[in-house]
Amino acid sequence: MACLRLRDRDAIITREGLIFRVFGYTHPPEGFVCDAEYAPSNLFKSANPKAYRTDGKNTFYKFYEDEGWRFIEANYPQYMLLYKPIGGKVVGVSHSDVAGIRKPEDALRRLIEKEPKDELIKALQKVLEATVISSGLSTGDFGVFGSLLQGFYHPKFSDIDIIVYGKRNLKRIRGVLRELYNDKGSRFSNEFDNHSPVMGKPWRFKNISPEEFVWHQRRKLIYGVFHDESFGRDIKVEFEPVRDWSEISNEYSQIKRITREGWVKALLHVKDDSEALFMPSIYHVEAVKIVEGPRVEDLRKIVSYLEEFRMQAWKGETVYAEGNLERVELWNGGGFHQITLTYGPRYYEQVLKVVEPHQNLVF
Repeated sequence: MACLRLRDRDAIITREGLIFRVFGYTHPPEGFVCDAEYAPSNLFKSANPKAYRTDGKNTFYKFYEDEGWRFIEANYPQYMLLYKPIGGKVVGVSHSDVAGIRKPEDALRRLIEKEPKDELIKALQKVLEATVISSGLSTGDFGVFGSLLQGFYHPKFSDIDIIVYGKRNLKRIRGVLRELYNDKGSRFSNEFDNHSPVMGKPWRFKNISPEEFVWHQRRKLIYGVFHDESFGRDIKVEFEPVRDWSEISNEYSQIKRITREGWVKALLHVKDDSEALFMPSIYHVEAVKIVEGPRVEDLRKIVSYLEEFRMQAWKGETVYAEGNLERVELWNGGGFHQITLTYGPRYYEQVLKVVEPHQNLVF
């Protein structure tokens, strides 16, 4: 499979049955940077009640937060790829270790081409009719991820996870969702209309409150609920942005070195949010104030590998960010600094949130 062309959210299956998600668009030539998503029960068991999955024959468990990264690092070092710019390894699968692939757009086509066999697929078709088809878009520009992609969804309990390919399609879908949320008769609502998604759950992030989190999630519009009266169930629906093929550029060969230079806390102005839609989320910024950490003059980006901080801020807004300060050196002689939010020991201290330009922050 040396000529594989994959993008974010495509699935890779290994010979052991581990299921990885291709992560982002910048990969070394020998393989793909990935997230570990699911493992068969003979390799991994989770105490998290949300983690259980089955296709009726086999049982899988989903990894949450940095669980997959820690599992692979400890048990399957062959799925750690050398990422030369950082001089270290990241979770990934080499071309020679790819035993199978699943593509979201192919899975969606199969699901909608045949007669719906259960209530979840019927609900999926209703959601597509109200969003994609009603707005004149092609279902070929969409896909499914999560348990729908893997084939182990539960008709009565699983969510509907839809991929939107391309900025233009995402803009259209967000507009449609805004209208549906405002229409009380539409059977759609914003998942984050209230605080129920975080109520009663342990909160681990140190620098963003549950209330702040809900505020940010609400305005993203991509997290909805479909009230399916036919089956008497409220189904969570997510529209996940992924780059169209024409929007993808592998920048791996342009980066000479990425060096961590400490922990930084900063206020920044967002100059460009056009790449904040995808994973990793990239915000082009200029520093307003370095609150704590190394004082650098060329802080130009925030790069988030954490989904919590995707689409977190828009152009013209002032944000507070806390994370790893990195120096990026390019092969053409250029360079800049960036704040990176990623997996690691200080996972829950990281943050990106909108603030007022002169808000007094207490640390």
